[in-house]
Amino acid sequence: MRRNMWNKRNKRQKSLRMRALLALAVIAGSLAIALTTPVRLGLDLRGGTQITLETRSTPTADADGAATDRTVEVLRGRIDALGVAEPTLVRSGDHRILVELPGVSDPKKAADVLGRTAQLTVHAVLGPAGTADRAASPPADPAKERVLPDESGQPLRLRAADLTGRDVEGADARFDQQGGAGWHVAVDFSETGQDRWRQVTARAACHPAGDPQRRVAIVLDNKIISAPQVDPSVSCGTGILGGTTQITGSFDDSEARELALLISGGALPVPVETVEQRTVGATLGDAAIEAAARAAVIGTALTALFVIAVYRLLGLLATVALACYGLISYAALAALGATLTLPGLAGFVLAIGMAVDANVLVFERAREEYAARSRPSPRSALTAGFRGALSAIADSNVTTLIAAGLMFAFASGPVRGFGITLAIGVLASMVSALVISRVLAEYAVGRPAVFRRPRVTGIASTGWVRDRLLRRDPFLLRRPRRWLAASAALAVLAASGILVRGLDFGIEFTGGRLIEYATSTPVDPDRARTALTDAGFPRAVVQSSGDTGLTVRAENLTNTDEATVTETVSTLGGETKKVRDELIGPSMGDELRRNALIALSLALGAQLLYLAVRFRWFFGTAAVAALAHDVVILIGAFAWLGKPIDGVFLAALLTVIGYSVNDSVVLFDRVRELLGRDRATPLPRLTNRAILQTLPRTVNTGMGAAFILTALAVLADDTLADFALALLIGLAVGTYSSVFTAASLTIELHPHRKVSRPPRSGRRHPSSGKNAVSTSDAAPR
Repeated sequence: MRRNMWNKRNKRQKSLRMRALLALAVIAGSLAIALTTPVRLGLDLRGGTQITLETRSTPTADADGAATDRTVEVLRGRIDALGVAEPTLVRSGDHRILVELPGVSDPKKAADVLGRTAQLTVHAVLGPAGTADRAASPPADPAKERVLPDESGQPLRLRAADLTGRDVEGADARFDQQGGAGWHVAVDFSETGQDRWRQVTARAACHPAGDPQRRVAIVLDNKIISAPQVDPSVSCGTGILGGTTQITGSFDDSEARELALLISGGALPVPVETVEQRTVGATLGDAAIEAAARAAVIGTALTALFVIAVYRLLGLLATVALACYGLISYAALAALGATLTLPGLAGFVLAIGMAVDANVLVFERAREEYAARSRPSPRSALTAGFRGALSAIADSNVTTLIAAGLMFAFASGPVRGFGITLAIGVLASMVSALVISRVLAEYAVGRPAVFRRPRVTGIASTGWVRDRLLRRDPFLLRRPRRWLAASAALAVLAASGILVRGLDFGIEFTGGRLIEYATSTPVDPDRARTALTDAGFPRAVVQSSGDTGLTVRAENLTNTDEATVTETVSTLGGETKKVRDELIGPSMGDELRRNALIALSLALGAQLLYLAVRFRWFFGTAAVAALAHDVVILIGAFAWLGKPIDGVFLAALLTVIGYSVNDSVVLFDRVRELLGRDRATPLPRLTNRAILQTLPRTVNTGMGAAFILTALAVLADDTLADFALALLIGLAVGTYSSVFTAASLTIELHPHRKVSRPPRSGRRHPSSGKNAVSTSDAAPR
């Protein structure tokens, strides 16, 4: 027996060492990444312009993926000409191009440059710019000449265009190993282009080798991309025949492919249309970062103090693990190259609540185990707590990952960034709670000083919530239909807000343009509305934004109209600065609205499927019905409050779904456990017991999340304040619905439900025929 105990102890110590090594490796790797790799900030945090372009097919060209790739390369050259630092161009699907221009505050200039159709032209070179000797070339009208620098920076005088992109059929990068040409670019001309190419090369061939006038310049968007010399084998007056030519030089494979791509891009111009445009001033970005950071620090500090007050030593160690969670999340964002947006920053803070939830689940389970043992030990209770809470932690985090995955798949822009950040935060919180926190906690409770004073651990007492529940033992589900009636009444009240007040959809869903101004003096929205009506914008929606801010939203607002609106606002508010400009095209708005409905439907369906697989069909049905109840109430609350329904609200709605499912999963996991141990007690009594046992976790987790969300609601800017408000409403409604709506509906849907009166202690239960469960059964047996 002594040998057995020694083997168990040795195995436990080996397991602890392995987890400790893993924790140290993760922390060290995260620290190295955090110190060497900066996180890429989104435009809403650093300022700039984001434009989404959509390629359009023409009778002569299809806007397929290849054409969109060529368009990206052409646009990249244009952006380089703008002098933008660290621009981003990403193809999204076959027809969309996402362009981010940090520091560009003039969206009109950016849109004009990006929206022009690619222009490829071919010119005869007249000589270096500034030369007086033009005897070798025929006299030219100066108005028909142009001067452009070649690849080396030397300015060249060019004749008016001899060929355009319409004369070029295509270009390919090829490798000629036998002929010795190496990498070169083969250009094919159309029927009309063949004769024009012959003529321009015939004139150039009349000049001696090395003469600048023997060169032919290929120009794309007013930039010489290649100026090759006509080969000495080509005779004067004859030119290059056959409709195909080769551009040779000291090309490597990438240079040849890039040149071919540029020439082909000019030869196959694909019109592009701006379907979305967002401009954020740098000052707004700085203010948003400062406000969100302040909220994060205060909310996290309050949460840490609350956890330490409730769980003492283990709460302190959990706070250390939360700090490690922040480091791991930051390093993961940096390593993946993900963009941190303003909603993403909120997701980063919000995931702290998820990490707190995992720790609370373990500690509450450890408290139950400690109270249920005849000879309790903090170490054994903590080990049993981790083992017992693992299933609930895994299930609740999977449901949140489902919501995050749907945000990434169907949303765009900041909401997609929020989904990525939330997913990273959930995974990091599991590492924090199940590895780092466990290593610290198991090491601490194994110390002799802690073993002699078990109350310092925080798990040797049941806590004030469970103490009061044990004394009163309320039968909350005595009449489940009354709870369902109350839930239905709340849903009807919320739905009436949708019908009476309507929904204020943001421009993401309706399309249009939204401009936010910062004025030196406050502007009354009614005065601004009247002034804009007189200026020709009777349907403009004007709202206050902060203390001295004003937002103007209209369906159709051109750049000329925007200048008029800005001038009108300036006459009312004095010095006016445009801090945000968002343009959403009708096609983009329809797509976002459709994707939002798809994401919401899939979220409910995925939760139903997952819960039906993990539990039973009636558990899943009850949980999804409670989720639908939460969705209706949250949307109705925003309708009554007149808050906007936009992309950030969609992120909050999907997060509420994940939160609500977390509570339901924890409750159903306990019901399933109790059903496995006790099949005689009626389901209402077992479900009620599960509620009482998990209620301390629900209260403590809710309090931890409420601190963070309240800090965001009070301290953050308007966008994050509405986001936090939606989550606070969802947190309250989700807690209620999982405890009462989902639990009551489960009892009603159970095929063999038994409704009974609460049994008295020591009396036989009339429906089961066995001894009833007394108040001492509140803890697991």
